Amino acid sequence: MNVTQPVVRARWCDIGRIADLVTETLAPTGLGAWLVPDERRRPTILTAVARIWIEHALLFGDAFLLPNGTAATVWFHRYRPIPPPARHADRLTEACGAHLDRFLQFDQALAARRPTEAHNHLALLAAPGPAESGHAAAALAGAQQWMDTLGLPTYAEVFTDDDQELFRRHAYTQRDAVPLGDHTIGHSMWRLSPPWKGRSSRNVRSPVRRPLVLPHNNPSTRWALR
Repeated sequence: MNVTQPVVRARWCDIGRIADLVTETLAPTGLGAWLVPDERRRPTILTAVARIWIEHALLFGDAFLLPNGTAATVWFHRYRPIPPPARHADRLTEACGAHLDRFLQFDQALAARRPTEAHNHLALLAAPGPAESGHAAAALAGAQQWMDTLGLPTYAEVFTDDDQELFRRHAYTQRDAVPLGDHTIGHSMWRLSPPWKGRSSRNVRSPVRRPLVLPHNNPSTRWALR
């Protein structure tokens, strides 16, 4: 009997698609508008910055896609110190231009509240469209299955009421508020690793990857991001 994988591990060739998903998810939000007030330039800047971090996650973490390519999660394995991305300052300056200070403020606000204990960090949940579509829930649930096999707590930051509710349904509890500027408030969320029955010694970080057929990236304003 064929069993469909709930998520598939992303490869380097999937970075562009994940970047598109992040931009489509973030650009319409209050956080996206705070980071890049210039609506015309917002998609280009968000995708360029996001690409930096997606590439870095494929070196120091994991990224997963729904098999139909409609949602993705990007994770860092923070059980040891992670170096910054290569040429991070130069790439970020080039990507952000006049908006650099806001991205630096954002990064600093998140880093100041990040747990010091070992954990897996959900850095990006990209699922464009209404919550009713179920794409965000499916992407989180599928990726969480793999994270739970690693035996560490998981951590995330959320910036919408819908995401707070979604993470609570997946056993996350709220930790700290993350103030950004005058109006945008985020929240850090923490999930304890559940007892894992039947844990084996095999490499659980290497699930069988099924072929992933994705649509081509849309032109111009929907590039790849971090």
